[in-house]
Amino acid sequence: MTDNISIRFAAPEDAEALVEIYAPYVLDTAISFEYDVPSVEEFLTRMNDIQRRYPYLVIEDLGEIIGYAYAHPFVGREAYDHSAETTIYMKQNAGKKGCGRRLYEALENALREMNIINLNACIGVPEADDEHLTSNSVDFHRHIGYETVGKFHKCGYKFGRWYDMVWMEKMLGEHPEEPEPVKNVSEIRELLNRKYDIG
Repeated sequence: MTDNISIRFAAPEDAEALVEIYAPYVLDTAISFEYDVPSVEEFLTRMNDIQRRYPYLVIEDLGEIIGYAYAHPFVGREAYDHSAETTIYMKQNAGKKGCGRRLYEALENALREMNIINLNACIGVPEADDEHLTSNSVDFHRHIGYETVGKFHKCGYKFGRWYDMVWMEKMLGEHPEEPEPVKNVSEIRELLNRKYDIG
């Protein structure tokens, strides 16, 4: 990539930095419905589980990790293989440089090469914006092509109040009568490096 921004696959030694990015979302927001910040060891276990099959990417600015994104199974039955749930977290002081969009685009490129078609995002939403949750995440996903397809009412309870949750969806392509088998991310890492500069 040009400028000082680079995107690469997450490595085990990144876990501590990723927990530092994630922790404020747990402690101060309802963006994550988790109550407790996972330990570095627990976080690394989660990373390893995802990386067995799916891409887990970090974005760096001058070598500093400022965000991460990954995909994981949508529901987990074989018939859903061509669908994946997407997740992104950016460092809260990273500023609006378009890095979130760039990171998600890299994730989408990886998933497209894996023959995944449907992307699904699960997002907490407030009835009205408050100090713990706003509609920013929904707005971001809509801006990059996701559409709201479902809403669950008052299904998350955090900070003494109830929050709704929406599912948003984006299609990466058409749905052929006989889709190509889904590839493991390990099969396409060299291609992603060569084609999209994902290190």
